[in-house]
Amino acid sequence: MSGDDKIVFYQGRNVEMQACPINPAWVIEGAPVARNFVLSRSADGSASTLLWDCTSGVFNWYYDIDETVYLLEGSVVIRDDSGVEHHLGPGDHALFRAGSHAAWRVESYVRKVAFCRNPVPQPVLFAARVVRRLSRMMGLAPAPAPAMFNGV
Repeated sequence: MSGDDKIVFYQGRNVEMQACPINPAWVIEGAPVARNFVLSRSADGSASTLLWDCTSGVFNWYYDIDETVYLLEGSVVIRDDSGVEHHLGPGDHALFRAGSHAAWRVESYVRKVAFCRNPVPQPVLFAARVVRRLSRMMGLAPAPAPAMFNGV
């Protein structure tokens, strides 16, 4: 995949997963082995989508970005900072905001798609909205996104 590709296709599960070791200081139990494959990265580097898998083990995860996960196979028990445990399996998803922490217990294996995004500070978002609205009012910007993106 090059940065100039407009459309990129991946066939089935035939992607070459790369070693993505979990920080050893975060491992609580076992010897989990994690791998990933970057499916896409935004042109500005603020967002990416990747496949990630991991073998059994228990470990902490500290999020410095917003990450939405969608489980494809396997299962995991995630304990949040309040001590509540959440069981996730195929088809389940979760959002971890930047600055959050969770303890992951991978029972045997888990494979997920992760949608990662660096959060934009609120003042920057406000300024961008103002510029977009002014541009539309002056006829310099295209119409808003299609309805499927409303509320996003």
